[in-house]
Amino acid sequence: MTTEVAIAILYQKGKFLMQLRDNNPDIAYPGHWGLFGGHIELGETPEVAVQREILEEIGYTLPSTFSKFGCYPDERAVRHVFWAPLTVELNQLVLNEGWDMSLITPEDIRLGVSYSAVSTDVRPLGSVHQRILLDFMERHDKLFHGSIVHLHS
Repeated sequence: MTTEVAIAILYQKGKFLMQLRDNNPDIAYPGHWGLFGGHIELGETPEVAVQREILEEIGYTLPSTFSKFGCYPDERAVRHVFWAPLTVELNQLVLNEGWDMSLITPEDIRLGVSYSAVSTDVRPLGSVHQRILLDFMERHDKLFHGSIVHLHS
């Protein structure tokens, strides 16, 4: 049976909220930056799962305008990807899961690495998370040139 997860691209002022995953060798992408989200429970839709996971992991309620971005299946999992603006400041979030969280620039996404103040070093992005964000940036190019304040119409 394939693992199904629901994850969210959360953006604010042209940057992306990412989680530095715990440095635990028993999880996927240990010590790497990734998108917030998690496993879809039995009987749950991906839409319900992403809302639950984001609330559990950072105490953030997704805005009602969140949208599906796409689906990324590979040998590890089927990732249902959603996107929404982050409408609160970073200091209003509570990190309940993971090692660190940060708003990461498109430049860091392209480079595939970002500094963590908690780990005090540069950490890699999970390859699938980097690919998803590169796809997102390509499709929503204007977001990163200051032309669009809010993507949902």
